[in-house]
Amino acid sequence: MIDLKQHPIIQQYIIWNRFGDLLGMDFKVEKKGHVLYTMMINKDHLATPFAAHGGSVAALIDAALGVACLTEVCEEMKVVSTVNLTISFLNPAHKDDVLTADARVTKSGKRILFVEGKVTNQKGELVATASATMNAYPVSKISEKVF
Repeated sequence: MIDLKQHPIIQQYIIWNRFGDLLGMDFKVEKKGHVLYTMMINKDHLATPFAAHGGSVAALIDAALGVACLTEVCEEMKVVSTVNLTISFLNPAHKDDVLTADARVTKSGKRILFVEGKVTNQKGELVATASATMNAYPVSKISEKVF
């Protein structure tokens, strides 16, 4: 099986996703439809002197859910966008925590994908859970010059 992280569409996503760089996120494709995304909580992620802003955790899980879906459709020369995202924050993320978002596609249709995920810290404590609906569409709709 091809390493999906090396697929041209996913490589272009990495180049385009400046926000992921800003937050210090990185990911690993476990297999088609399954992605692990990581982020270390630093001072720039904080909402209080010790706890991360929920938006940082939300960005991590949204990225993981999106890339999990992207691995499902990239070979069809499609990209995805978030249609709906539901997050439950269960425990705080603290400065210096290393968070891992584990995202898995639960159903993949021609245009609509359903995906679920969870965020844990380095101790295995559950920080958040999420589910999303994603829309898949041809990459040509966002950039005819890339591919």
